[in-house]
Amino acid sequence: MSKETKTNALRMLDKLKVSYTAHTYECEDFSDGIQVADMLGQEYSRTFKTIVTVAKNGKNYVFVLPVDRELDLKKCARCAGEKALEPVHVKDINALTGYIRGGVSPIGMKKPFPTFIDETAKGQKSIFVSGGRLGLQIELSPNALAGACGGSFADITF
Repeated sequence: MSKETKTNALRMLDKLKVSYTAHTYECEDFSDGIQVADMLGQEYSRTFKTIVTVAKNGKNYVFVLPVDRELDLKKCARCAGEKALEPVHVKDINALTGYIRGGVSPIGMKKPFPTFIDETAKGQKSIFVSGGRLGLQIELSPNALAGACGGSFADITF
């Protein structure tokens, strides 16, 4: 990858000397995680999406889960030590994370937020997450992801 195409996520992984593989695909508009997995021939159980949430007190939390699963917001709130959480509105994503919808990576956000990775990731040799822009996926080990984003593993899905 040329220097000008590096995202914050890739720069952070390089700085931390984390081993990863970048996968690119053609994409001009938002594609959901299932479409991305299909385009790249990836298993849904290894392709993860990133959802940013907010608590009533304004604190933000990040959740990383397989594209074919849904967040259990009650479990997520318990993990975060909050009474309730709700997804951040799409219009607020860029200002909060530095990324756009469909390109939100759990790595390299504008500022670090408590991050929880679905425990199913631990059973995978490698997983795929957004690389920080449309058309870019990063493949890395679940432990490398947790280390790079300061995340922990938890039961967060239905």
